[in-house]
Amino acid sequence: MGNEHRKCAECGDKLVGRADQKFCSDNCRNAFNNRQNSDANNLVRNINNTLRRNRRILHDLNPSEKAKTNRDKLLQKGFNFNYFTHQYLTKTGSTYFFCYELGYLMLDNDEVLIVRRDSAN
Repeated sequence: MGNEHRKCAECGDKLVGRADQKFCSDNCRNAFNNRQNSDANNLVRNINNTLRRNRRILHDLNPSEKAKTNRDKLLQKGFNFNYFTHQYLTKTGSTYFFCYELGYLMLDNDEVLIVRRDSAN
């Protein structure tokens, strides 16, 4: 009853099977969902790529627990200061910006202090 009017939400082919079926195949279901989520997926993927690149740059410039570099060196390597995972405000009012466990503090004269924070903290 009413089965003749049910069509695949992706390709429009007639659906045969369960009453709650929305797609004629896994391919149509995947294509529909991929198209629905493509903008959000691209945005999230681009942000995650930027965060990973920032983390990798901080890691490369900080072989131990602390290191100093300068803003220009970070920029030359492709660091994007607009993207970080979280901030940490010290009791003295300094703000560290973190990309996962690696963070940085802007110092005077465009110097940058890079730190590593234990994941337990």
